[in-house]
Amino acid sequence: MIRRILLPDVIHIVVAPLSNTELMVIGIVGAVDGLILYSLRVSIGGLIVGSLSIADGWRYTATQHLIWIISIATVVTGWIMTKISIVDFFSAQGLSAAGRIFSAMFHPEFSIFQQAFFAIIETIYLALMATLFAVPVSFILSFFAAYNLTRHHAVTRITYSVVRFLANLSRSIEPLIWAIIFSVWVGIGPFAGMLALIVHTIASLTKQYSEQIEDIDDGPLEAIEATGANQLQIVWFAVVPQILMPFLSFTIYRWDINVRMATIIGLVGGGGIGTLLMQYQGLAKWNEVGLIVFMIAFVVWVMDYLSARIRQAIR
Repeated sequence: MIRRILLPDVIHIVVAPLSNTELMVIGIVGAVDGLILYSLRVSIGGLIVGSLSIADGWRYTATQHLIWIISIATVVTGWIMTKISIVDFFSAQGLSAAGRIFSAMFHPEFSIFQQAFFAIIETIYLALMATLFAVPVSFILSFFAAYNLTRHHAVTRITYSVVRFLANLSRSIEPLIWAIIFSVWVGIGPFAGMLALIVHTIASLTKQYSEQIEDIDDGPLEAIEATGANQLQIVWFAVVPQILMPFLSFTIYRWDINVRMATIIGLVGGGGIGTLLMQYQGLAKWNEVGLIVFMIAFVVWVMDYLSARIRQAIR
């Protein structure tokens, strides 16, 4: 059954059932004074422009209307695709269950404090070691991933493409997936979590470092190159002094990110406080979960504060 949603002014959105639970926007029509200006079709696969009819003198106005139409169509399609339900959100049963959980979490169980404390310390060191192991590798790879340093020779251009591809591929795989892989590889525990963070940190820092190298001032490079220096000397004396402080700032910020990530990868066997959180959450012991959540929040806040102060100090 096709039905039409009437929106303010000139916009009409026509929707039809796609299945029992989904709808598809099949047409959007805009009109001014009875004149059809544009007609669009939206499917689950994307937005398809079906036809466009614009009268003389309406071109600029039609463009504005078209932008609004596309924006509204995007929101409506997103609403349908994500199955947003205000009724479910405010249902008495859902609110009651959420209330019980929040009530328990705000009455934390301190009997597990010692266990949680050692787990959060493990999480901090897990993130620290992952960052320390990743930084030297990222530092070296970043020079091969910087276009301004590799564009002059065919071999280095190939190296640039390979390093960039591997970094993007590794970064596109979430740390949770890496943690699952390494949990099977080396067993469940903090070592698997550290390896997962190392892979993701190397990929991320290589990208950040290389982009910083690409933004350096070319003046020192040209000056040192004019003296007859080789490529290694140019990099060491012209590039490194310009990137040292930004690199340090990126590294500190990455450690901060790794502390946050370390609490998540524990959910899949990566060790640390996340493993403990998963255990108590699986048993529905929300008082214990509340204590762990507050400890994680406190550590993340402290790390965020300290990293911000350190980055300010080194600027």
